[in-house]
Amino acid sequence: MAVCYRRIADIQRGVVFCTGLQHVSSHRWAGFFASQAFGPFAGFQIGWLTYLARFLAMGANANLLVTYASWFWSPLAGKPGRSIVMSIFIMGLTWLNVRGVENSIGIIYFFTALKLLPISLLVLFGLGHIDLQTLGGADLPEFDALSEAVLIVLYAYVGFEGTVIAAGEGRSPRRDLPRAMINTVLFTGVIYVLVQLVAVSSLPGLASSSTALADVAVVVFGPIGAVVLTLGAVFSIGGNLQSTYLSAPRITYALARDGCLPSIFARVHNQYHTPHISLWTYGVLCLAIALSGSFVKLAVMSTVVRLLTYMVCIAALPRLEKSIESREGQFSLPGGLLIPGIAMVLCLWLITYASIEAWLTTLAFVALGTVLHVLSRRRASRPDAS
Repeated sequence: MAVCYRRIADIQRGVVFCTGLQHVSSHRWAGFFASQAFGPFAGFQIGWLTYLARFLAMGANANLLVTYASWFWSPLAGKPGRSIVMSIFIMGLTWLNVRGVENSIGIIYFFTALKLLPISLLVLFGLGHIDLQTLGGADLPEFDALSEAVLIVLYAYVGFEGTVIAAGEGRSPRRDLPRAMINTVLFTGVIYVLVQLVAVSSLPGLASSSTALADVAVVVFGPIGAVVLTLGAVFSIGGNLQSTYLSAPRITYALARDGCLPSIFARVHNQYHTPHISLWTYGVLCLAIALSGSFVKLAVMSTVVRLLTYMVCIAALPRLEKSIESREGQFSLPGGLLIPGIAMVLCLWLITYASIEAWLTTLAFVALGTVLHVLSRRRASRPDAS
């Protein structure tokens, strides 16, 4: 695994793009694993599935954002208010990103600052509400119910792999990147556990709440605190949605630039220097999927797709370890392939609890990608192709 991180960083150092496209190649890290181990077509499919996971997550989070916003204005909980707000928000983000990257990054920084403080205060002031006796007396769930719940909970952790996006711009990515990924997951896990402990102890009817953080905040802080925390949740989700625009549309841009998708996705705006066709396509797909489903359904589908990409990357590790030389000072994963092996088993366990709808959607998207890929390759192989 350490060798793979090093190869990704080396490749990225040789890549320079115009404003707004500087991270294109780094978004294909999973595709790099797959293509090096199993061939170019496998690499394309992994990149294509990564794109699917991104806009499924976008649809899920757009639904969740409107759900929390409905705490302030109840008409947003149903149609047509819900659909109108999601349409305005997603199309607005798309237009903002077409106009350039600088404004987008500024919004992410703004949202990040606003979301961290409320969550930190909830944990700090909610520690006194934790009732360990209540938690200890809880009944163990059935195995099937637990498996389905874990599949949903895992959605909160997926996306950690995005840390490698800026690997080529780091001073010592071979040393720092693996540790950063591990520490990020551990720190996030601790925060999630503390929030959950406070929530379960403070709100006995937590399972029936559609705006759990807001309802917990009413108990811990009172009405004013609930307003602040709900705003924090809205800003947090909004920042997440904005950050996906800096990565996901660049996947189709990169694939089109390499001849794996129709060349129209590689077009760059003359004035703003952004991949505007890829951005608008992503926005339309996100809006369509957001209007078609609920948060839970879309979150599970996104998690299943990500698990498939993780499994391919894990399967690629033994081949990559044999084909790429090691370097002094690189990160070494304890136990060799033991941890990746455990991860593979966990991924297999979780995807077996995915719905038929999730599998059919994934297979349909793979089929669509295959058709576009074959047509693009044929066109690129013509003698008159530029």
